[in-house]
Amino acid sequence: MQIKGLQDEDFVNYKKPSMVVMFPSCTFKCDKEAKQQVCQNSALAAADDIEISAFDIVSRYSSNRITKAMVFAGLEPFDSFKDMLVLGSVLRLISHDDIVIYTGYTEEEIGKMKDENGYYISQITKKLSPCVIKYGRFLPNQNKHYDKTLGVYLASDNQYAKSVD
Repeated sequence: MQIKGLQDEDFVNYKKPSMVVMFPSCTFKCDKEAKQQVCQNSALAAADDIEISAFDIVSRYSSNRITKAMVFAGLEPFDSFKDMLVLGSVLRLISHDDIVIYTGYTEEEIGKMKDENGYYISQITKKLSPCVIKYGRFLPNQNKHYDKTLGVYLASDNQYAKSVD
């Protein structure tokens, strides 16, 4: 699979120490709707792709005694849905640690997404649960707020996280 980056230990995106996997695709919907560059991951888009297997990522995760969760982050994990689902499924073979998905899509948009295997949210519920999804695009000039589910501050009023069980 292709990713843009991998951070073995992160203490910013979730209430537990996490590995962050950065996925390689995005439609830049936040920038388009804001009619300006607002994406915090714009530089990441220019980074070289990294070819790595889901098994290698999970092996690296499981050998780290600090991390207690895996975060799927930007660019946009749902734009690489099949790879995201494979990676989460491989993690589920060895662990029930938390999986957190950061998306700029709304809950309603995710609810309508599907492929030949069915609706994305149904596949996530079946294969990755329990997990947490952080919904919502970044909107400029909003107030940051504390999200209890994630245990961190989010940048826009419209962003929130929900558990998927």
